[in-house]
Amino acid sequence: MENFLHRMKLDQMLVKRLLVVIILTPLGILAINAGGWIFNITIIMILGIAAWEFWRIFTRGGFHPSRLILILSTVAISLVRSLFEFSGSEIILGLIILAAMADQTIRFGDEDQSPALNFCITVTGALYIGFLGSYMISIRMLENGNWLLLLILPIVWMADGGAYLIGRLFGKRKLAAKVSPNKTWEGYFGGVAFGTLGGGLLTYFLGAQISLFSPLYGLFIGLILSLVSPLGDLGESMIKRQFGVKDSGKLLPGHGGILDRIDSWLWASFIGYYLLLILI
Repeated sequence: MENFLHRMKLDQMLVKRLLVVIILTPLGILAINAGGWIFNITIIMILGIAAWEFWRIFTRGGFHPSRLILILSTVAISLVRSLFEFSGSEIILGLIILAAMADQTIRFGDEDQSPALNFCITVTGALYIGFLGSYMISIRMLENGNWLLLLILPIVWMADGGAYLIGRLFGKRKLAAKVSPNKTWEGYFGGVAFGTLGGGLLTYFLGAQISLFSPLYGLFIGLILSLVSPLGDLGESMIKRQFGVKDSGKLLPGHGGILDRIDSWLWASFIGYYLLLILI
């Protein structure tokens, strides 16, 4: 009976996940194809919400990073990337470090004995979410950026879906039991297979749009991203596990929060951008 109820719960979770994907995927494709400020503002909003969720996880753990600076810094990094690409990045990063240090120095008192850690959390959150996440904007700004982004992100989605499916059906050996008990080596390699093959198929079908790419390139990009991007998911799980938090939020039924959804995108966008520069 207990196993039956557990399976029913998993089936309900799967239905919720699929509904969210069915609703959000067309909207995401529309935003990617629209490009310009429609896409950039969408990404900036997503990263801003993810930064808030990041802040909330650490406050539940008893720390006090600056919510205002963390969110504004994430938005500022994304905005500068939208306006000037990588020009001015060193200035905005320096200002973020200065603002975070000044904030914790001013707020230091008897009620908060961890200002140094709060400073580090604030800066790290802005870099982790804002700097890495802005590579989605950078990819979109490349020539044929809409098609390139519709190659990079779906690879991650297919790898994630493949890992979930194979792990649920065949998973036995734990990948990182203390960090994410439900993830298995079988699921991980299933995700690598799905992502790699997906990359090849995507470049085949998008060949008319991305004439520089062959399916072999797609297989290579799919392999690299599928191998590395799950670390984003595991990394966020590590943070949540330390503070006993299951999901970063409840905005997306079956998925959790925005940060839960984009954790793999962050690394995939960063790595994918430089893979594209090498291959194009």
